[in-house]
Amino acid sequence: MTETPTLHEWAGGMAALRRLTTVFYGHVLKDPLLEPVFRDMDPGHPEHVAIWLAEVFGGPETYSHDHGGHRHMVGRHLGRAITEEQRRRWVNLLFDAADEAGLPADPEFRSAFAAYVEWGSRLAVMFSQPGREVTVPEPMPKWDWGNRPPWRPPAA
Repeated sequence: MTETPTLHEWAGGMAALRRLTTVFYGHVLKDPLLEPVFRDMDPGHPEHVAIWLAEVFGGPETYSHDHGGHRHMVGRHLGRAITEEQRRRWVNLLFDAADEAGLPADPEFRSAFAAYVEWGSRLAVMFSQPGREVTVPEPMPKWDWGNRPPWRPPAA
């Protein structure tokens, strides 16, 4: 492989992201702190989040084309009044789900994954507070390796 793969490719593509969101939301619905937030979740929500993550991590732009892009995602958080405690639980459950779903465990991928999850979850808290509105178009985030391409063992 001569080109650096996208985070989407490195993660294992849509199949891996679907495993991640299926595992994750299964745990969320059993968690006493998060279950009330997600109690009435649409059954298709895990799939929508997998499609979202795929696009953010450099995969197909399906979420933008079929689901309204970042502005729509921001709008889904309006008025939910997510607390910092809920955000931290959400982040920790997602990291645990990444292990359980078999996402790559290399430090470079997990660092990029963690950076996005921290950034995105903090935006969700911010936009969920009472009185917030989406007043400007929100660009779709595109996450990459940053300064750390994936580590590869030396050629044999």
